[in-house]
Amino acid sequence: MKILVTGANGQLGQDVVKVLGTNHEVHGFGREQLDFTNESQCLEVLEALKPDTVIHCGAYTAVDLAETEEDMAYKINAVGTRNLTVAAEKVGAKLCYISTDYVFDGSASKPYREYDNTNPQSIYGKSKRAGEHLVQTLSSKYFIVRTSWVYGLYGANFVKTMLKLAQERDSLKVVNDQFGSPTYTVDLANFLEQLVQTERYGIYHASNSGVCSWFDFANAIFEESGKKMNVEPCSTEEFPRPAPRPRYSAMEHLSIRTNGFEDLRPWREGLKAFLMELGVGHENR
Repeated sequence: MKILVTGANGQLGQDVVKVLGTNHEVHGFGREQLDFTNESQCLEVLEALKPDTVIHCGAYTAVDLAETEEDMAYKINAVGTRNLTVAAEKVGAKLCYISTDYVFDGSASKPYREYDNTNPQSIYGKSKRAGEHLVQTLSSKYFIVRTSWVYGLYGANFVKTMLKLAQERDSLKVVNDQFGSPTYTVDLANFLEQLVQTERYGIYHASNSGVCSWFDFANAIFEESGKKMNVEPCSTEEFPRPAPRPRYSAMEHLSIRTNGFEDLRPWREGLKAFLMELGVGHENR
């Protein structure tokens, strides 16, 4: 397949380009090569390349900053997504839009299914939901893939932050009242590769399987990396942030199962693999 990847310099985009590049003709575009908020540039690039599939990883992801940069968040996540979708539709390409658990309000007590009602609480979540809506309205061949708590080799993320803190101090507080599913970029990229080769269109929830709190996740990071750290649980209220976070955003992988795909491995196994990649797993010590 010929695949165009947006956000190719981002945390997920870099692994998508790397993983899919082994079996497909992958063209990764960063903001410099493709400004998807520019409608005519989208058409130009897609008509020249004529990809079979567009994997849209590019996004405005500064969750807290979005609360004050509302126009920018919508310009990138809604308008930009619309531009790409229209261009993809014009050249007959499938469109895979990477979305987020932030489209839910987090008031659930059991994992969200793909077709549960959304109710985003933050500007970031609302702008990503707007992107989903435009994809659903304008594309005849779309996959919407919601993911959560993403980490990988590239860019900043929770796992890297915890490992860094382990070198600087011996104790820290981590929230114990927000629950979700961590996702290793390589595992997500492998799933996306399976997905886009099919015509099983629709909405998917894709994260590593299982649920944990940020506190559980932090403890697992220190256990698996063999680093000594005293982690104390605390509440969300102790760490106020400009944008509200979903308290419970674990996602049920109903579409993965019902469409006959292989589910992503448990989150702790994904974490172990990532630590090995970083060279800080138990096996590397």
